[in-house]
Order: sequence, then structure tokens, then C-alpha cells
Amino acid sequence: GDFALDMGRNIIHGSDSVESAEKEISLWFKKEELVEYKPTLHGWIYE
Repeated sequence: GDFALDMGRNIIHGSDSVESAEKEISLWFKKEELVEYKPTLHGWIYE
């Protein structure tokens, strides 16, 4: 309405490059807090 304020909020962010992603990730996480993750299902998918 005329007297309302609507703010869009994003729960997920996408970086525009690998370099930006590395910089942004380092703002929130230490290197030892990062893990490699491969879903178990990937072993069953063939492309």
C-alpha cells in the first residue's frame, strides 16, 4: 500500500566470479572450517 515498505531479502547469494566467491567466503569462514562435499547420489548419476 501507500504506507508500507517492502524489502526483498535473499537467503542465497551467488558470486559473479570464482575470485569474488573466494573473497566473500573468506569473510565468513576460516580455511579449516571448509569441507569438500560430494553427495552420495553422484556416484549413481551418469551423464
